[in-house]
Amino acid sequence: MGKRKYSAKEKFTAEQASMLIMGLMGRNPKQIYNHKQISKMLFINDKQRRAVVSSTLDELVRKKQLEQIEPGRYRLLSRAGYKTGTLDMTYHGYAYLVSEDDKEDVFIARNDLNRALDGDLVKVFVYPKKRRTGRVEGEVVEILERARTTFVGTVEISKNYAFLLPDNRKMPVDIFIPLEKLNGAEHGQKAIARIADWPDHVKNPFGEIVDILGYPGENETEMHSILAEFELPIHFSKEVENAAEKIPDGISETEIRNRKDFRKVPTFTIDPEDAKDFDDALSIRPLKGNLWEVGIHIADVSHYVKPNEILDLEAYERGTSVYLVDRVVPMLPEKLSNGVCSLQPHKEKLTFSAVFTMNERGAVLDEWFGRTVINSDRRFNYEEAQQIIETGEGDMKAEILKLYEISKALKEARFQNGSINFDQEEVKFHLDEDGTPTGVYFKVQKESNWLIEEFMLLANKKVAEYASRGGKYSREVDKQQEKSGKQKGKTFVYRIHDVPDQEKMESFTRFITKFGHNLNPQQSGSQLSRSLNALLGEVRGKKEQHVVEMMALRSMAKARYSTKNIGHYGLGFSDYAHFTSPIRRYPDLMAHRLLAHYLAQGESKNADKYENRCLHASDMERRAVEAERASIKYKQVEFMQDKIGKEFEGVVSGLTEWGIYVEIVENKCEGMISIKSLVDDFYEFDEEEYRIIGRHTKRQFEIGDTVKIEVVNANLSRRQLDYKLVEFERDS
Repeated sequence: MGKRKYSAKEKFTAEQASMLIMGLMGRNPKQIYNHKQISKMLFINDKQRRAVVSSTLDELVRKKQLEQIEPGRYRLLSRAGYKTGTLDMTYHGYAYLVSEDDKEDVFIARNDLNRALDGDLVKVFVYPKKRRTGRVEGEVVEILERARTTFVGTVEISKNYAFLLPDNRKMPVDIFIPLEKLNGAEHGQKAIARIADWPDHVKNPFGEIVDILGYPGENETEMHSILAEFELPIHFSKEVENAAEKIPDGISETEIRNRKDFRKVPTFTIDPEDAKDFDDALSIRPLKGNLWEVGIHIADVSHYVKPNEILDLEAYERGTSVYLVDRVVPMLPEKLSNGVCSLQPHKEKLTFSAVFTMNERGAVLDEWFGRTVINSDRRFNYEEAQQIIETGEGDMKAEILKLYEISKALKEARFQNGSINFDQEEVKFHLDEDGTPTGVYFKVQKESNWLIEEFMLLANKKVAEYASRGGKYSREVDKQQEKSGKQKGKTFVYRIHDVPDQEKMESFTRFITKFGHNLNPQQSGSQLSRSLNALLGEVRGKKEQHVVEMMALRSMAKARYSTKNIGHYGLGFSDYAHFTSPIRRYPDLMAHRLLAHYLAQGESKNADKYENRCLHASDMERRAVEAERASIKYKQVEFMQDKIGKEFEGVVSGLTEWGIYVEIVENKCEGMISIKSLVDDFYEFDEEEYRIIGRHTKRQFEIGDTVKIEVVNANLSRRQLDYKLVEFERDS
């Protein structure tokens, strides 16, 4: 039915004009019109009524129902208006705007991205909710900050031009490379390209090659590609290396005299067999009254790395050491990380220590923090320390067994106070000299690991408590003031972990009922922690163990760094920091400097400055974790390449609208069964029930189901395994 035409004889009110204009704009929320176009579309063709339209448009702008993009041009103003946030691109080319201020993400269609890319900080115009979809939609109107300008990919050269085909599947376009900007890159090589320009109305950005990584499939090329993909460094600059080389190996007598001397106290380190950067050492000696002095000695990196000097600026930018499958990319040059700072045995080393007077039940009766000097008597690996714990025999057995006894008490008390017992296996690979995986094994935590972990947790906790009390020792804190909660902490770098989201916990509870387990998601604090621990104990050794642990972790908040101390829910600590690994984590180095400043009665530091540093450190940690996972995934695909056509037992580990993710039981290699390959029915993803179900047969696939799969493809470039369903069963 056509629009009604108004004749000159009929009265035309501003109210009628407003209703018609808003109806038109509501049906075309993205369009911009002038008053002549609006009058024409409303079949208003006389001068008087056009004047009403014009004045009504200005009134709607004043009422903030429309916005005037430029003089005389109007567009619907969404009730939500403009939003700013980070763009989360999908593999399918559309994206979501993620904003901390709004729980509901804004959907952005591919055609409305306007050259914005994954991770960009953008300004989005938000349209009203659509009746059909019910979701909030929007359009990118401004790119405020690019998340990145460099991309890793494969060079493809034609006669007159070239392209870089990005590895990142969230990058929706290839990068056009003029031949003169190849800078020596050859067809088929992996390289890094930088976007130099992206003109309006041009599909592909223009770029240039800035680094050549090598040919695909070579181990060095692929590991360097992963680092570049997450914008992580590969090498140190000559300037940084030279600065490190200038640091003297020796320690002056003056420096030793200014420190508490632990060189004659029994001291040792316990680390992985292949470790070279020894951050921490333990010492122990008996005191009167069946008490013990336990020293937790941490490499004093802050003595060597001074604020705002080149080594410090480099360490800050890196944020953390990166642990790939076959290598460590250190935060500090080798001269420091494996040499001067590393707590090697039989060498005098400078340390920053937390020293506690403790009883055998793990209670801390006194504490001291300060700079020390040590001389480690022995370097143990975890296997050697474990043998001493199990047999009661070996070097320094008295010290190790006593510390293990105290660590057991610490661990027991921690779980009683609400710490959650996540004890997941780590996937490791046996690699040949070329970096090719020859086998898979799983790293299991044992008592020697727990021994070290408990004392590191203790030091981190007590340092954070000291800072949160305003730089006072516990014995100096007035008890009444402590009870009133009036004492004010000083600016510090805390490691925080928020309480679980209620909605996620309810979803997790619904999930575990499929396996016959229960949990009350309404519980809070230590009650919920104890229930989670009981659940994790129930599933240990059962087929659903890994899946339940994985889903429990997904329901948790992410730990991060902040000056805002909200405590660490997962550990059950009201105060927690990272203090014990300054060789490999920049937040620990910040904690050392702040602690030293407050021990010297310094005033509280600027919180905003340190909060920004915390945000950067959290971001670099996230990138490092993602790079590590990518390297593991690459090696898993590489390991499975010669197993095409072989069958394996697996467990359903994830479900999406396009497929079923399955993790092989014997090697934890995860791949996907495409929904399209299930030809016995038409299968659909039921997001609400989190299952895939056949439309006709009602056959269902759920997380935790046991399946037999056949490996059909191992795509190294995409780090992707494709499986085919052979058999399926579900326990009744």
